Amino acid sequence: MQQTTSFWDRRAEGYAKRPIADEDTYRKKLQVTREYLKPDMEVLEFGCGTGSTAIAHAAYVKHIQATDISAKMLEIARRRADAAKVENVTFEQSPFAEFAAPDQSFDAVLALNVLHLLEDWDGVISKVHRMLKPGGVFISNTACIADTMNVFRFIAPVGKFFGLLPSVKVFTTQQLVESLTGAGFEIDHQWRPAKAMAVFIVARKAG
Repeated sequence: MQQTTSFWDRRAEGYAKRPIADEDTYRKKLQVTREYLKPDMEVLEFGCGTGSTAIAHAAYVKHIQATDISAKMLEIARRRADAAKVENVTFEQSPFAEFAAPDQSFDAVLALNVLHLLEDWDGVISKVHRMLKPGGVFISNTACIADTMNVFRFIAPVGKFFGLLPSVKVFTTQQLVESLTGAGFEIDHQWRPAKAMAVFIVARKAG
């Protein structure tokens, strides 16, 4: 875990300066997400990075709890929230495996570009299901690398060993969907803008 934290701490400033690769796709994902948000909602975003998405959604909900493993990422996130005068986002350094909240605490949980970076992504999905209220939504954006580059499962460990890559799990979209439905979710929205891009999914906990 320490190795992964250090990896993202080293890259925080550069990550923050990097422009969004596909602005139109990003805006569409924000728009779709907001169709599920309401002013009285309690929201969790884990793997929030430098806070851009949490800050963008803050005006549409009551409160967002935003977590990340990188202290450097969160320093930038807090500065951005202060600059935007956003006061209803709470940033906390915590790996999701150690994040504790009562069952049925949240109306929505966001995991954007993070599930494929977690060791036990299947267990994470089950934990998210427990944290959501009945009818709550789990919104994820995930690189399902095995769909287009299965050979990456052999490259990833080498990249991690030399500190060039974080830990990356290689699975297909079908495996991700099966994990979500197996945990008790229903797929409400699924979109992949292009073959090599991440899969955007809104999964709803049956209420």
